[in-house]
This record gives sequence, structure tokens and C-alpha cells, in this order.
Amino acid sequence: MLFTETSGHFSPGRLVATRNLLEWVPKEEILRAYCRHLNCDWGNVPDSDKRSNNYALNHGGRLLSAYRSEGGVQFWIITEADRSSTTCLLPEEY
Repeated sequence: MLFTETSGHFSPGRLVATRNLLEWVPKEEILRAYCRHLNCDWGNVPDSDKRSNNYALNHGGRLLSAYRSEGGVQFWIITEADRSSTTCLLPEEY
């Protein structure tokens, strides 16, 4: 899955999802999580990661969100520090 989109909070660059994630999580759920990520709802990350993400919005740096699918599969969404791309993946693929 691949497309480009822009949000009001930050530019996510090119969106990519791994094949393994697409096998385990429906695209609709990934896209819902992606919308949350674009709106700075970082999902199920520790408070320290939320603070890091909020700092990175203004000062540069990687953005990491973590979500759980309706089927219980945990997955991450990572926007690169240079905002060139955002990747949706399973934690073990990192």
C-alpha cells in the first residue's frame, strides 16, 4: 500500500505498509490508525514517547505511534525525521 497525503500537523511523506502487516490487519484499520497518527493521537505509546513525538513536531525528529487492531495485533506507524515517508509495520519488523 502506498500513497501520499498531507495533514495540517505535519507532512507525513510517502505512506508505506509492510506485506506482513497487510496480511494481519485490515487496510481500513490501518487507515484509521494512520488518521489518528496524522492528528497527533499517538495511540498506545508510553508518556515519554508522547513527549518525544510532541517535541519532534516542533524541532524535528521521528514520530512513533502504536496501535492495536480489533483482532489484537499490535502495529506501529513511524514517520521519518526528514518527513520523507511514513511506514506502517509490525513491531518485530523494525
